This record gives sequence, structure tokens and C-alpha cells, in this order.
Amino acid sequence: MRQTYYAKTGELEAQWRHVDAEGKRLGRLATEVATVLMGKHRPEYTPHIDTGDFVIITNADKIVMTGNKAQQRLKSRFSGYAGGIKFQTYEELIETKPEFVVTDAVKRMLPKGRLGRQMLKKLRVFAGPEHPHQAQQPVPLEVGAR
Repeated sequence: MRQTYYAKTGELEAQWRHVDAEGKRLGRLATEVATVLMGKHRPEYTPHIDTGDFVIITNADKIVMTGNKAQQRLKSRFSGYAGGIKFQTYEELIETKPEFVVTDAVKRMLPKGRLGRQMLKKLRVFAGPEHPHQAQQPVPLEVGAR
């Protein structure tokens, strides 16, 4: 009789991955990054344990949305006060807060709850090509190579 393997907390060593988002489509990038953050790319994947890797995304300001999505889709925020709802197009958001756009897309693809929040802490997003994590020796992660 075969036993199913379940990873234990702290048993697996997390790697650092680096993704250059220049010219990449937002949704495709977010799905592959979320997969790596959850650990589904590993054979030791365990749903209730954080088995994922750290991911660094650079050039978030050069992310692409196909068609007219950037001009037509709206992101809303609500202050809690009457008349306090504000809308912004993704085009405006990419110009002002590109890190938020990428982080939000990945966040929505992670599990909801305590484990998902723990996984999201392993994501680092930077607008430009530079990042301060050279000491971790990140391995390049090919996104959209299929």
C-alpha cells in the first residue's frame, strides 16, 4: 500500500525567482506567478502548506493589457463615506501605481484566507528594472514560454 506524501511546515527550502514583466500580458503573468507562489510547480505541493517560492517582478510599468481593456476596465475604491466611491481606468493605474496593478492581479488568483496572505508576502514587485534582492541570487522564471 502506497502512502501519500505531505510536506511539513519548514521542510522545503524556498527559492527566489525573478520575472521581467516587460511586454508580458497581465493575466498570463499573474497566473504563472500565482502558481509559483502556491508551490504548484513542485512535486511536493501540499494544498494546506505554503510550499511556494519567492518571486521578484521587475518592469511592472511596462506590463501590457491586450485590446481596449486598459481604457475600458475600471478599478473602484470606496472611502466609506456617502459619495466616496472613485473609479480609475487600468491605463491610469499603470501610469501611477504599476506595482499595485500587478500585485492585485496576483492576489486575486491566490487562495483566500490566512494561507493566501502568507503566500502574497513572498511577492516583491518593482516598477523599474532594478531590485534590492541580488544577494538572494534569484533564478530567472520564464513566463509565457509555452
